[in-house]
Amino acid sequence: MTTFNDRERVFEEKFAHDAELVFKVRARRNRLFGEWLATELLGLSGDAVKNYAGAVVTADLEEEGDADVLRKVHADLKAEKVDLSDHRLEKSLEEFMVEARKQIMAET
Repeated sequence: MTTFNDRERVFEEKFAHDAELVFKVRARRNRLFGEWLATELLGLSGDAVKNYAGAVVTADLEEEGDADVLRKVHADLKAEKVDLSDHRLEKSLEEFMVEARKQIMAET
């Protein structure tokens, strides 16, 4: 019975580790995405960039998937009269996901 318990424990540890990595990568992606939006499209600088990126990360905690992040960003861009297509925003999220994954894997 010990072998089965050991295998189960190892599986649970791997599952927890993988879930933690996914969370870290998504959070990093959202921070990078928020920083890009803040500096390149919203014209923010200094602490305002950090605060905006943090707000984008927090927005992702509302629901599963990217809809919450895109909804927040879309509203912010619309308020500033910045016209950017859904396709471009989604493409940017994909690009920042690749970069975030590289950064997190380099750190672990």
